[in-house]
Amino acid sequence: MKKTTVINTELSNVIAGMGHMDWLSIGDAGMPVPMGTKKIDLALTKQLPSFMDVLKNILSELEVQKIYLADEIKTENPEQLKAINELLPDVEVEFMPHSDLKKNLAKTHAFVRTGEMTAFSNIILESGVTF
Repeated sequence: MKKTTVINTELSNVIAGMGHMDWLSIGDAGMPVPMGTKKIDLALTKQLPSFMDVLKNILSELEVQKIYLADEIKTENPEQLKAINELLPDVEVEFMPHSDLKKNLAKTHAFVRTGEMTAFSNIILESGVTF
């Protein structure tokens, strides 16, 4: 049995298959996922698992060099933005309109759906390298 922290089979496989500058997205329960984008649905009920719990779990195995967030998180969910910045203090952040973030989900290896029920709790992670 796997000893590391990501034990979800689909999610572990996606992370293991990522290379430098590949994208993985995580989002709230209401985020629309483009047709053709792999969706890993972890949502059990409202707020379970939370966006931050899933992000922390993924970061335990994925090297991240840059993140992409919606502009709207600044005004509509500043608490979530603060938590993200505290978790990833040295990672470059790029903001874009929420509509563009949704379109960019089509470029990700997968979208991980959480049970999060707060607006604009969505992120695209750009993988880095460990060497």
